[in-house]
Amino acid sequence: MDEFGVYAVFGVNGPPQRLLRAEGSCRVSAAVPPSVRQVVLFSSGPWGERICLNAELINADQIPITIGKLTPYNKCLSWEQWEEETWTDVVTLNVSLEGGNLNPTAPLADRELSSKRKRERSAEEDDGDRMSKTRGEENICPNGVKEKATPVRKGKSQVKSQKLFGTGADASENAARMKSRQTKTPTQTSSLVGPSGRWGQTLCPIDAQTAILIGGQGARMQFCKDPMWKLCTEDLSWVAAETLAEGPTPEARIGHSAIFDPDSKRIFVFGGSKNKKWFNDVHILDTQSWRWTMVEAQGKVPPLAYHSCSMFRGELFVLGGVFPRPNPEPDGCSDSLYIFNPHLSIWYQPIVTGDKPSPRSGHSACVMQERYIYVFGGWDTPVCYNDMFMLDLGLMEFSVVKTSGKAPSPRSWHGSAVLSETKFLIHGGYNGNNALSDTFVFDIDTNSWTELKLAQLSLPRAGHSMVTMETPDHHGYSEDSSVSAGRTLLVFGGGDNEGTFFSDVTSVSVEELLAAA
Repeated sequence: MDEFGVYAVFGVNGPPQRLLRAEGSCRVSAAVPPSVRQVVLFSSGPWGERICLNAELINADQIPITIGKLTPYNKCLSWEQWEEETWTDVVTLNVSLEGGNLNPTAPLADRELSSKRKRERSAEEDDGDRMSKTRGEENICPNGVKEKATPVRKGKSQVKSQKLFGTGADASENAARMKSRQTKTPTQTSSLVGPSGRWGQTLCPIDAQTAILIGGQGARMQFCKDPMWKLCTEDLSWVAAETLAEGPTPEARIGHSAIFDPDSKRIFVFGGSKNKKWFNDVHILDTQSWRWTMVEAQGKVPPLAYHSCSMFRGELFVLGGVFPRPNPEPDGCSDSLYIFNPHLSIWYQPIVTGDKPSPRSGHSACVMQERYIYVFGGWDTPVCYNDMFMLDLGLMEFSVVKTSGKAPSPRSWHGSAVLSETKFLIHGGYNGNNALSDTFVFDIDTNSWTELKLAQLSLPRAGHSMVTMETPDHHGYSEDSSVSAGRTLLVFGGGDNEGTFFSDVTSVSVEELLAAA
């Protein structure tokens, strides 16, 4: 049997260099000369059980640049330096093992004993040594504060922090430029192991008690090294899921969309951005076979991030979003509607009439009564919106929704969730200066807003995820057969624009929300 090894190729003409072997060290560093603009990392030979290799570059300022992860199902990584970047010093490539064993031929008892010894040593080490060890210890808030079981609120620092989003239209470049400080780190998850703090991720329910977390970005604009998790809502516990699925996993990203088709049992991931790279790809995760595939789609759709994506009759309706323009032009916002048909693997633009929303990104879209899409808020720098539009999916006609009651202030990157046949909820967001903490419910029967005051939703946050799931032990049944009975609203992640990226899961009864509305 061939021996396992990890190799790197520096530059287009460089020979492969062996970095790791089965019997060798679990961490290695290699110097990347300034003249090298491409790095390829790949593995050869049999993998051990449940192992994953992290790969990152460290520049002269000691700032890590994440390349990605090598797994048994993703055995090759590539990285290319941007043309406008110039290195004058040697950059270091770090490759490290994250759990498991490199030697698949080692006896199981030996592997278990070795793992136990590692855990015992890890428990005795100080916090500074823990951060590069096991997966459980990797899940530390990117701001440098350990996750806490109880929410902690502190006063704002007198030091002016960088804002969550910049003032330019290029959301992917300016988003999450948060100043890392040791501040509040609220978490209400019952599990001690879970995702690192992040914003711009997606949380996608796939059945009554399971949701899949994909992507996101944490402190110092670093993309999360733990990009995929499975959430069990029965006890709010997390399971790392990146290595559970076979096939080519989507590249790390932010501002993408992920939506589940209950008929085919598949998750569709579209778009997003990563630093100066933009995506218009479609990745599909089959939740029955747990296998990723990348779609070779026909038709045209631009690279988009911070768009909305709705599922209607098996098709993806993608509206708005940020798209790149050639330098030095600023990135622009879209007002176009694109539809992806998974059966034909084709993108097309429908004929839409009426008053459509102006170009925007960071807005929300809720499908109501399997007939209408309600679009709220968003922004096109420097303007934030709090207007409402409705797309009639039968007529393919947009119309402006004239609302009553106290409406949410202009915002983008807020959370939204459908509560019932006639009501949906808006929470938090970003107004161009600050993260917001207020909550509103909209009634499509009366076209009216109602503001809610809830202690559970009192923290300012933007770029978070919100979903409604079945409440444990209720299983979605009630005497009046309401879709909202026995359901819970779950809020995950986001940032507060003061340096904190959340990793908590907050839960609120949908019945409580409807009663308050």
